[in-house]
Amino acid sequence: MEIRNTVATSPPAVRAQAAPRRVGLLAAFENFQIFKVWREGLSDHDWIEGKNLIVDYRYFGDDSERAPALAAELVTLKPDLLFATNPQAAVALKSATANLPIVFVSVADPVGLGLVQSLSRPGGNITGLTELVPGDWIAKRIQVLKELVPSASKIALLINPHNPQHKLRLTDEVPRAAEAVGVTLLIVEATTPEELDMAFASAVAQHADAIVIFGDPVTAQNAPRVVALAAKHHLPASYLFRQFANGGLIVYGPDLADVFRRAGGYIDKILKGTKPADLPVEQPTKFELVFNMTTAKTLGLTVPTSLLVRADKVIE
Repeated sequence: MEIRNTVATSPPAVRAQAAPRRVGLLAAFENFQIFKVWREGLSDHDWIEGKNLIVDYRYFGDDSERAPALAAELVTLKPDLLFATNPQAAVALKSATANLPIVFVSVADPVGLGLVQSLSRPGGNITGLTELVPGDWIAKRIQVLKELVPSASKIALLINPHNPQHKLRLTDEVPRAAEAVGVTLLIVEATTPEELDMAFASAVAQHADAIVIFGDPVTAQNAPRVVALAAKHHLPASYLFRQFANGGLIVYGPDLADVFRRAGGYIDKILKGTKPADLPVEQPTKFELVFNMTTAKTLGLTVPTSLLVRADKVIE
């Protein structure tokens, strides 16, 4: 188990005399770059870890079944607020307490998961920022991939069956996406880094023409490995987060750094007394479409002008 506690204060004199506030953070892994942005978001509101803020970190790694026990452990520390960085963490914290305020990020459909009653009126002790705008996001990702690979008739979706958000979308969005785009969608699964190899081998065995990587801690933590597997099997791949742009063909998704930074504002409001039920769940406001032209050339693909003009960044 990885445990790290840090204590802290902020410039305002009124806080300098007060006891530090406590936040319990539950995640799969420590993401140094994203957590740095999150801390910057907090410092924008004068909450400085190591001065007027104590942060208790708990990580469940590849084993999401550990999340409920770690959530319960954080609750026993009696924090002022709990912070969840993915769907597994959010579900675990919501189940662990109905009283302590919770802020989540990177949850695509909090209503579908039963975390909140609605985006505008969460109605409980939990609120936060979604990973995506609810709707046909999977279809949009597949459509972009299909524009780049027009001949693709079978597209694999790499999911983690232990991710509650993925299970929800398999029964909801995926069937609609297959019909809307007119392709056969194949499901391949990975719950651990070791299973990533088997998932790609399964996609190839089923004659997939391309692959869409769902957002998940397992794939995010192993981004170089995932990108390398796509290259090894000569599979055009679409990813959700910017970190995959280093070698990844397409990135199409939210600006995750912006979401984590904005979470600092929610935490600030709750630490100052606002109830989570009074804070509507916010959606991403910045999205990125990135193409890696070197990878496209390696795969023998030409990125059409219709996609290039929509791109936020083109990596040569």
